[in-house]
Amino acid sequence: MSAEFSHRLPLAHVPAAGQALRLLATPAERDALARRFDLFALHALAAELRLAPGPEGVIHVTGELTAELEQACGITLAPVRQSVREAVAWRLLPEGMEPTDGEDDPDDIETEQGTADLGEALAQQLSLAIDPYPRAPGAEMPADLSDGGAHGPFAKLLRLKPTE
Repeated sequence: MSAEFSHRLPLAHVPAAGQALRLLATPAERDALARRFDLFALHALAAELRLAPGPEGVIHVTGELTAELEQACGITLAPVRQSVREAVAWRLLPEGMEPTDGEDDPDDIETEQGTADLGEALAQQLSLAIDPYPRAPGAEMPADLSDGGAHGPFAKLLRLKPTE
């Protein structure tokens, strides 16, 4: 399976002084990611990154991910726009290096054959930033659904329960 937004970076090509890198998804890549994440549209996806070599062959990546997307309201299914702006903090690990588990540590990206897929890492970070319960302005749950279990799947079972 190939990634929808693949930008492979050979760790050996990062200069000792570091480098700036800008990634911008093409329309075809955005369409593929929109399908993957069940969005109406992914209007923009970009990242401004700074790569800096560290000890033991680790590459430190910092920067910002930005995106503009449109998805279905969780109540009305109407289109809802969302702007995403997320800080990026990763460590690209050489093969064989164990990831760390610290809560405040940057995310560890493991490499294969000396390369890291920055596009796939950005896609995964975007997936975590998407609002899982978007609501269109003014959208509210219908009153008959928000009053508890009276109309829920177990409502008939409640009537079978003996009263005291």
